[in-house]
Amino acid sequence: MDLSARCRAAVAVVSALSAVALAACVPGPGAVRGGQGAAGLRDPLFPKLGNGGYDVQHYGLDLDYDPASGHLAGTAEITARATQDLSAFHLDFRGLTVADVTVDGRPASANRAGGELTVRPRRDIREGDRFRTVVRYSGVPETVTDADGSREGWLRSDGAALAVGEPAGSASWFPGNHHPSDKATYAVTVSVPRGLRAVAGGEPRAPRTEGRRTVQSWRSTEPMAGHLAVLAIGELRVETVHTPSGLPVVTAVSPEAEERAEPLLRRIPELLAWCEERFGPYPFSSAGAIVVPSGDLEYALETQSRPVFPLDRFDEPTLLHELAHQWFGNSVSPARWSDIWLNEGFATYAEWLWQADAGGPSVADRFVEAYGDDGNWAFPPAEPPGPAELFAPPVYGRGAMVLHRLRAVLGDEEFFALLRGWAAEHRHGTASTADFTAYAERRSGRELSQVWDAWLFGRGRPPLTD
Repeated sequence: MDLSARCRAAVAVVSALSAVALAACVPGPGAVRGGQGAAGLRDPLFPKLGNGGYDVQHYGLDLDYDPASGHLAGTAEITARATQDLSAFHLDFRGLTVADVTVDGRPASANRAGGELTVRPRRDIREGDRFRTVVRYSGVPETVTDADGSREGWLRSDGAALAVGEPAGSASWFPGNHHPSDKATYAVTVSVPRGLRAVAGGEPRAPRTEGRRTVQSWRSTEPMAGHLAVLAIGELRVETVHTPSGLPVVTAVSPEAEERAEPLLRRIPELLAWCEERFGPYPFSSAGAIVVPSGDLEYALETQSRPVFPLDRFDEPTLLHELAHQWFGNSVSPARWSDIWLNEGFATYAEWLWQADAGGPSVADRFVEAYGDDGNWAFPPAEPPGPAELFAPPVYGRGAMVLHRLRAVLGDEEFFALLRGWAAEHRHGTASTADFTAYAERRSGRELSQVWDAWLFGRGRPPLTD
């Protein structure tokens, strides 16, 4: 995610939803063996986000959207594996009305409280079993205001809509286990009025016409965290080109943004080639971008395989930043939200490298500039104090400084080998700050506490040179 727009927003508090009870089916007879999966994973920044007791393998979303009314009707089919015996489990889901829930084809009871949907299947689920939950729902999805004042979730504009979810907004348009530690594959099918397009991440199937509606399907075959899902609906111009290696690059742009965005969109294969040289093979089976009018979105976002940009944020450094996230943040996702510097610090450092290679300021100059910015020293990058600081300057600028200090200790050859190795070792997985520090020491064979203590965890500003 780009920093500047997030930092312009004022701090706000997300209002809690009222508890809503849904019609329930009576559980079948027999003693209860399982327990209830945890409601929330106790993430230090978002303790109620995500759920325990199961691991989602796949989401199948079938959606029908009416732009005139803003009404969304959806069916979510969630395939998961139980990690404990379960008599009940939770899904993160907010706002929309649930019509019914089934588990393995049998009606299940479901109750709403705030952003949690509690599902009690008719029969207990044994640890290790795969089970399939189907939730049918509808209503007008809500826009979520984050702790830093920015907007996410379902963003509606005239005749169009955009769904983005970092950190928690995806729960406003589909139920799931919405913590980055639980990644899954996705299939998304969307029905919209003829003349509109629906664009998501992954690879498309050819759209088909059904009466006065167009149906478009997308499939993401590599694991994805829920906050990286994207859906754009509108009069979009969609184009597919291929890199020299054959990678599909799918771009979608609103008509009013097309003229200004097109020259930079054509450069995506060039920027991807640069990233591959620095970070290793591109981790997904397609790439691209979505560009929407300024005002529809306040920030750029690294949504998986297809980052999204408002036109006023669609520039070369920001595009490079979001493409770098495909390695750092998307393929390698944070184990906890407090590990977000592993996303943003790495993508910021990629910006510095790109601009230096393009004839701009040297990386050393960018390091000195960041060092002199008081905002970068508000807290250690690996320890954001709360949700409002999730996208604050230390996560970006000081996170990048950590990497530059590591590079100074290791030397260029070893440092860039470490970056490529990190992306390869944790490809399509999750990782923590502790994982990264241990990996850097193991790979380099060096004790690096002088870097971690001063630059990653230190409370004060260390000397510029040591």
